Amino acid sequence: MTGRLNGKVVLLTGAGGGLGSAQARLMAKEGATLMLANLPEDPVIADGKAATSLWENAQNTAKEIREAGGNAEVVALDVTDEAQWSDAVKQTVDHFGKLDVLVNNAGIYYHAGLLDHTVDKFHQIVGVNQLGVLLGMKAAVPAMKDNGGGSIINFASIYGIAGAGVSTAYQSTKGAVRLMTKSAALEFVGDNIRINAICPGMFDTNLFESSVPKEAWGPLVDLVPMKRFGKPEEIAYGTVFLASDESSFMTGSDLVIDGGYTCP
Repeated sequence: MTGRLNGKVVLLTGAGGGLGSAQARLMAKEGATLMLANLPEDPVIADGKAATSLWENAQNTAKEIREAGGNAEVVALDVTDEAQWSDAVKQTVDHFGKLDVLVNNAGIYYHAGLLDHTVDKFHQIVGVNQLGVLLGMKAAVPAMKDNGGGSIINFASIYGIAGAGVSTAYQSTKGAVRLMTKSAALEFVGDNIRINAICPGMFDTNLFESSVPKEAWGPLVDLVPMKRFGKPEEIAYGTVFLASDESSFMTGSDLVIDGGYTCP
């Protein structure tokens, strides 16, 4: 099936990462017009051939979408900066005429025990994962009201649902995202703005590879009933669903995509 997002304009954060680029490609394939946002100063990742920054990867993804006949541009965005959020939404509306969908995909992970947490690291992860989502919703809602409605998709996590025994600061942000999603969903339901959260499990992405020690991968896979990590495309299908009119009776919900991790 194609064309599920025909006519929809999407602002997607963290577009240079593995999950972000997979979502961008699938949404474009389904007819969406995309503004891909990323932090220009993001660190380098390995793409298998050469070192490519996440900013460059976002630009390459946009170019790939255009070469395939789609429509995509790139905007610089630090999700912790309210003024940059206002500018990113304005650029999206000025360039494409409206904003239908916001995907708050940007996030960072902190793999450490509680006694190793620092105040600086806590503020950093809360700034990106929690404040970034709040500022994104705040910036997008007025544009969506002008457009008669929209869909906001926030990224939480299975670690916003269940304990992990590690990464307490990270878990605190993802639990907060789930409740912010539900609160905002109730606040703006009368404006025809739907707000839902995706809760991914363990996925094979550059964020996971750069944040979790390799010796921990095997034991983590063992915790997943399906006995494998998820693929970025498996998250992207969930994003397309929540962005499309197929999910028109969903708001304030958690879409859990985790290979059965939260079942036990």
